[in-house]
Amino acid sequence: MSSTFLNLMASFILSLLGTLMFRSHLMSTLLCLEGMMLSLFIMVSTMTLNSYSMISMPIPITIMVFAACEAAVGLALLVKVSNTYGTDYVQNLNLLQC
Repeated sequence: MSSTFLNLMASFILSLLGTLMFRSHLMSTLLCLEGMMLSLFIMVSTMTLNSYSMISMPIPITIMVFAACEAAVGLALLVKVSNTYGTDYVQNLNLLQC
């Protein structure tokens, strides 16, 4: 394995650990999710360029589309929660209350 792939794998694992550990603010969770998607995009793009296969060329674009959709939904949720509760603390959210 190359050092680039190991660095990207380490960044993905650190972002995953950040998502699992720092769950107090919604914004920090969203930033960790974006870090995961970015490292996944770079890993898949690098592997696609190294494989010289035309069949796998749309995969990085698909990952980027899903990352953009996830960011849009996450920011909309952050704005809605901030307007409703006044803060982005995850502990203040009650999922049973609509």
